[in-house]
Amino acid sequence: MNKLTAVALAGVISTACAAPLAAAPTAEGQIRTLEAKFAAAVGAKDLDAIMKVYSPDVFVFDVVPPRQYVGAAAYRADWKDLLAGMAGPLKFELTDLDVTADGNVGYSHSIQRIVSKTPSGATSDMTVRVTDVYRKQGGAWLIVQEHVSMPIDLATGKPDMSSKP
Repeated sequence: MNKLTAVALAGVISTACAAPLAAAPTAEGQIRTLEAKFAAAVGAKDLDAIMKVYSPDVFVFDVVPPRQYVGAAAYRADWKDLLAGMAGPLKFELTDLDVTADGNVGYSHSIQRIVSKTPSGATSDMTVRVTDVYRKQGGAWLIVQEHVSMPIDLATGKPDMSSKP
């Protein structure tokens, strides 16, 4: 090897070593991506895309009866009913997302707001608190448990639909 070749090779090696390697996305980042896909799916009223974030064995406490939904088929029916009650486009916001994950399990909490028109033309504006539990299955994060709630005014028994802090 001549001197010029050795210098060129050393330059290539040092450049390659100095180049940053693409970091693998963290579990938290992967879950945030899942939640972003969910938000886009809700905003598009795409039931199939919404259900892609849930495990087939998902367990859900929702704000509407019944007390619980067991399995993706039951929760899909709940989402279908919700979307059917919204005429035209809707606005969906997912804020205050806090994610923790370790190994193949994670959890998050967020605030989610849906604004839409009802079939009669009235405005529906609902803000809920959501806690999700995730499990990594087959290399992908999925929601395995979800709890959706809103505060209740105990004096009147009425829900606080806007749920301001």
